[in-house]
Amino acid sequence: MQTKTTELQNIVGIEVTGQPLPASDCPLCVDLDGTLVKSDTLIDSVLYLARHRPGDLVRIPRWLAQGKAAFKRHVTNSVTLDVETLPYNQPLLAYLQEQHATGRTLYLATAADTALAERIAAHLGIFQGVLASDGSTNLAGGNKLAAFREAFGENFSYIGNASPDGPILISCQLPMVANPDRALLSQLREARITPAETFTDRSSPLRGWLRAIRLHQWAKNTLIFVPMLLAHQWALPTLVDATIAFFSFGLCASSTYIVNDLLDIDADRRHPTKRKRAFASGDVSAISGVVAIALLFTVAIVLAIALPHVHRLVEPNIPLERPYQFLKWLLFYTATTLCYSLYLKRKLLLDVFVLSGLYTVRILAGSAATAVAVSTWLAGFSVFFFLSLAFVKRFSELYSLRERGGVASSGRGYHVDDLEQLRALGTGSAYAAVVVMTLYISNPETHQLYHHPIRLWLVVPALLLWLSNIWMLTSRGEMHDDPVVFAITDKRSLLLGVVMACIIVSAL
Repeated sequence: MQTKTTELQNIVGIEVTGQPLPASDCPLCVDLDGTLVKSDTLIDSVLYLARHRPGDLVRIPRWLAQGKAAFKRHVTNSVTLDVETLPYNQPLLAYLQEQHATGRTLYLATAADTALAERIAAHLGIFQGVLASDGSTNLAGGNKLAAFREAFGENFSYIGNASPDGPILISCQLPMVANPDRALLSQLREARITPAETFTDRSSPLRGWLRAIRLHQWAKNTLIFVPMLLAHQWALPTLVDATIAFFSFGLCASSTYIVNDLLDIDADRRHPTKRKRAFASGDVSAISGVVAIALLFTVAIVLAIALPHVHRLVEPNIPLERPYQFLKWLLFYTATTLCYSLYLKRKLLLDVFVLSGLYTVRILAGSAATAVAVSTWLAGFSVFFFLSLAFVKRFSELYSLRERGGVASSGRGYHVDDLEQLRALGTGSAYAAVVVMTLYISNPETHQLYHHPIRLWLVVPALLLWLSNIWMLTSRGEMHDDPVVFAITDKRSLLLGVVMACIIVSAL
C-alpha cells in the first residue's frame, strides 16, 4: 500500500503531510461526465462507434466481460471523440479558468479512460494532472475516494454531480456540485452538507424533451389528412382513423428523430445550429433518449394495431378492407428512416430523394389509414413539391458551410461548388409541382369535386409566390435549414397558406 500511495503522490506531485490545509488551498478535483461535461463521454463514444464502426458493436459483450475499466479502454481506443466540441458546463469552466489563473492546483478526476481524460485536459490546459480509469481499475465511487486519500490525504476539494459522488463530497474539504441530480442532493441533505458552489448549465427538462422529439416536425404529419380532404371524405369514421394515424405517425417519427440525433451527436456538435439540439448540447441524456425511443415506438405500434379495431367500433357496418395496411406503411417509414440515418444520408442526391419520399409516404399512410385512394395528381404533385423542399434543406446547409469557409460537407458527399446545380434542381422541381397543379385543375374529374373549379386557378399564383419566395430567401442564405420550421413560423407563408385554404373552400 505504501508503495502504491507513493507512486500516486508522485503522479499528482503532492506530498501528504497529514496536516489539514485551508479549503481554498486544497487541490481541487473535478469530475468529468455530467460535471465538467454535461453528457456521458462513454455513451457518446459508444454512439460514435455505432455510427462510424458498427461492425465493432459485436465486440461489446466480450469487452464488458473483461470489466468496466477494460470496456472503457477498448471503446476509447476504437473511437476519437472531438474534445473541442464537447458540451462543457460553461459556468463551471469559467470558474475553473479563474481558479487556474490564481494559481490553484486543479485535477481532472474521472471514471473515463485515461486516454480520453488526458486529451480533454490537454485541450483545456488548466489541469495539473489527471486521475482516471486505467484499463484495470474503474475510478468511480469508492475507488475514486480511495485514490484521493492516497494522493492528498484528507486535503482535497471536489466537484461532482451524481449519487456516486456523494461520499466523496461528504469527505472533502470544500464540496461543490454541477448540475446535481436529486439523489445526490438528497444524500447531501441527509449528511447536512451544503455545497459551497452550484454550477448549473442546463435547460428545463420539458424544453429539452420538446426539442428532442421535434414537436414542430409533427406539422409534416398533417399530410395524413390530405387524401381524405382532397377526396372530400370527412365523415366521422374517416376523421377518427386519420387522427389515430396522425398520432401514431408522430410518435414513430419522433422516435426516429431521436435515433438520428443520437447517431449524429458528434457531427451535430460541430454544426453552428445543430449543436443546440437536446442530445448534442447535453441537455437531455443519451440513455434517457434510448428509453424514449422504445417508449415512443411501442405506443406508435399499439395505436397502429388499434386503428382497425377503433374503426370497427365507430363504423361497424363498413370495416376497413385492408385493416393493417397503415401499420405496414408505418414500419416501411421506420425502416427507410433508419437506413437513411445509418447510410443513405451520406449518398449524393440519393439522400434528397429519400428525404422527399418520406413526405409522400405520409400521404400514402394516410390513404391506407382512411381507405381513401391517392389520386395520380396528388402523387405527382407531392413528388415534385417535396423534392424541391428537400433541395432547399441541402442548399441552405451547403450555403452555410460556404459562409463558414468550408469546402465539402462532412459525410454528405456535397461540395460548395454544387450550390448552383442544387438551386437549378430545386427550382425546377418547384415549378414542375405547379405544372402538375394546373393539370389537376384542368382535369374533368376535378370539376366533379368542386362547384366552382375555376376559382382553383387562384391557388396557382399564390403557390408560385410562396415557392419563389422560398428559393429567393434560400439563395440569399436567409433560409432556416429546415423549410418546415420556416413555413410554420414565417408570417408571409402563414398568410399565403390561409389565402390558398380560403380559395379552395370557396371552390367547394
